[in-house]
Amino acid sequence: MTDNWLAISGKVVIVTGGSSGIGESIVASLLAQGVRVANFDVADNGKEDSNLMFVNVDVTNSQQIADGVKQVLAAYGTIDGLVNNAGINIPRLLVDTAEPFGKYELSEEIFDKITGINQKGLFLMSQAVGRVLTEKGDGVIINMSSESGLEGSEGQSCYAATKAAVNSFTRSWAKELGKKNVRVVGIAPGIMEETGLRTLAYEEALAYTRGMTVEELRAGYSKTSTIPLGRSGRLAEVADLVCYYLSDRSSYITGVTTNVAGGKTRG
Repeated sequence: MTDNWLAISGKVVIVTGGSSGIGESIVASLLAQGVRVANFDVADNGKEDSNLMFVNVDVTNSQQIADGVKQVLAAYGTIDGLVNNAGINIPRLLVDTAEPFGKYELSEEIFDKITGINQKGLFLMSQAVGRVLTEKGDGVIINMSSESGLEGSEGQSCYAATKAAVNSFTRSWAKELGKKNVRVVGIAPGIMEETGLRTLAYEEALAYTRGMTVEELRAGYSKTSTIPLGRSGRLAEVADLVCYYLSDRSSYITGVTTNVAGGKTRG
């Protein structure tokens, strides 16, 4: 096995939400493999690389997406892959019996915001890039899901539901686009190392929905008793799978969502 075993150097890949968290790790790993990356995000993290271009795109805005895709094609001439990583999670209860219609009960506004980014945004990006990939008859779409899309999650029902939808998109689109030699796969991370995205507002909301304090919630981050491998996942382990799926080494894999969760299951 050589260092260029994946042979993805020179490929052109769009990563949504690539400025922070898992997305930032994915971008770094792709650049290390010689991939030309377009980071579609609403915030620029300031990272610079000769193979990296930042494109200010709100994934819920179809016109911004269309303009961004044109910008990538103008710069690189083609697109080989898409990593649908952009997502948002706002913990809320379906019904808050302690404070009906209160701050931490799921509202229509919050529902629309979560589904707009996680579900509609993923659809809009996949359709825009999918047109390019099907025309050239080659390419890969990778949808970032979550273990919660399979298991559900207390206080995060809307987020989990969007990820379940992502899993279904992956299976259905693989059947449709496979006829044009375009693969569609999913990745579902479980408990990962801290990304810097755990804001106090997020922690307060999640702790409330689970009937605990923020301190108790934070103490739970280090508990790995439900994970057979006994540790949290590393961001790079998700990024490694992205690199593999973008390569021809995975050329017969499509329509599946792979858990990166250390063996954690319902049982």
